[in-house]
Amino acid sequence: MNLNVSNILKKEPSEDTALQSKIETRQARIGVLGLGYVGLPLAVEFGKSGFSVAGFEVDPSRIRTLLEGRSHIADVPSEEVRILLEKKRFTVTTNFSRLGAMDVVIICVPTPLSKAKDPDISYIAKATEAIARGLHRQQLIVLESTTYPGTTREFMLPILEAQGLKAGRDFFLAFSPERIDPGNKQFHLTNTPKVVGGITPACRDLATLLYSQIVDQVISVSSAEAAEMVKILENTFRAVNIGLVNELALICDRLHLNVWEVIRAASTKPYGFMPFYPGPGLGGALHSHRSHLPFLEDEIA
Repeated sequence: MNLNVSNILKKEPSEDTALQSKIETRQARIGVLGLGYVGLPLAVEFGKSGFSVAGFEVDPSRIRTLLEGRSHIADVPSEEVRILLEKKRFTVTTNFSRLGAMDVVIICVPTPLSKAKDPDISYIAKATEAIARGLHRQQLIVLESTTYPGTTREFMLPILEAQGLKAGRDFFLAFSPERIDPGNKQFHLTNTPKVVGGITPACRDLATLLYSQIVDQVISVSSAEAAEMVKILENTFRAVNIGLVNELALICDRLHLNVWEVIRAASTKPYGFMPFYPGPGLGGALHSHRSHLPFLEDEIA
């Protein structure tokens, strides 16, 4: 559902609204931890909206490239990076001690699978520990990295509260799954609805307010765990359907059928069907089966 964030926050007059005011007036200093295909577009969009943004990155080569005004992400034009650098709305650094100067920190670090196919949250762990060293009152922390339900509350929260500050009272902690689709010309950061779930209602409301500054529609859910599960559902839906259509492509090949024709015809059904296309693993690239399905060359050239 959509929320009128200002009205919700006004219903809680006992809450300290200092951070709320900073966000509403674009005075909040925003730190984005991780400047990959998720973090850099986010940092640039906040900068374009008038916020002062600091990007934190462990890769010195990325730092050098960005400081030269060159974007390493295809979806982010270099010109936008140069303009933000010139206006001093965007800076990049490897100095994680500066996290303590931020009003908002958004974590966009990788979460790969380990060799045992278990989720590797070591990057989240390092990010959380770095934030904890400079955590202060009236600071909002948001995790965007894909992870298992419970990570925000069961893993991050104890680390952040270890120094005595309380989430929902002293600082704020939320989860908002990234929904970046690199190369998609139709759906991008601002017109893709953003899901937000917090450790407490106050955490959720401040995170909702934050993202509403740059995203057209923010969807609030009841908890951080619900938001984490949303991402798991989205990824599982995608993985299952790409796996299915890859198997279908092999069957069509053996039956001398054109899989693209089959998908195109099935897509005319106005309900109960969504087209997916053969691709390498979960990527879904349209050209991926050229070597396996040579009779499709004309179709995909």
